[in-house]
Amino acid sequence: MTFSDDFVVPTFSTADPDVDADQRWSTWPAATPTERGPRPWPAWVVTSAAAIDTELGVVKTGKEADVHLVDRAVPADVVLGAGDGARASLLAAKRYRGPEQSDFHRSSEYREGRRVRNTRDGRAMARGSQHGRRVQAGLWAAAEFDALCRMHALGVAVPYPVQISGTEILMEFVGHGVEAAPRLAQVKDDGATLWPLFEQVREIVLGFARAGFAHGDLSPYNLLVHDGRVVAIDVPQLVDVASNPTGVDLLERDCRNVCAWFARRGFVRDPEQVFAEALGEVY
Repeated sequence: MTFSDDFVVPTFSTADPDVDADQRWSTWPAATPTERGPRPWPAWVVTSAAAIDTELGVVKTGKEADVHLVDRAVPADVVLGAGDGARASLLAAKRYRGPEQSDFHRSSEYREGRRVRNTRDGRAMARGSQHGRRVQAGLWAAAEFDALCRMHALGVAVPYPVQISGTEILMEFVGHGVEAAPRLAQVKDDGATLWPLFEQVREIVLGFARAGFAHGDLSPYNLLVHDGRVVAIDVPQLVDVASNPTGVDLLERDCRNVCAWFARRGFVRDPEQVFAEALGEVY
């Protein structure tokens, strides 16, 4: 793998004769403590330096990032040490695109209340230059990893963030085998059978709010349902409700979006009530 600057994604390469073209050595050993997920690490996390990451395919493509499925595994002939964690696990690798491929479209309303320390970087981002887009990709990746770490530590249902490496976030893969969990929008239930799912979505909204945040872009398309459990994804734009001038509006929009979907399926709940509960948690 090669690193050309601070924000590049580790790439699979045939330069190392010990691994195949669709493989690389695990990036875990090179990660600093702040680039790893919150402790205690789940038992399924692979920490052995002998592990190899194997690319299995694309899970999802987007304008800003693509999600790939990666199998991180220790070869069968390697004896695991006491602190090496699991032998194998499937990971979702979310890779924010570089300046040549990305189409960053997140509104400036999400960035209110956030500051870029380097004024040159800030100007480049405002101009939309190649350097600015590269910086922006790194900032969104870092923001999402930080949000996942914070929310997971607080008990909010999000994928466990394993590590960040440049513009790549490796996180818990939510699904069965190599098949990703469906989005809430794909769930066929209706009416009263949706009550358990609604309560979990409501608790996710309130969980963000207790920490002072709104998801900012919550919808049935970034909520996964796995074995009856709802998990929120896509959180780089997490909004500080108090410091962002549009924070309250975005929180209300989150509540309206999810309640509208449930209402269309015959399970009606008052979005104003959910919004009032969430606002009460914030303040």
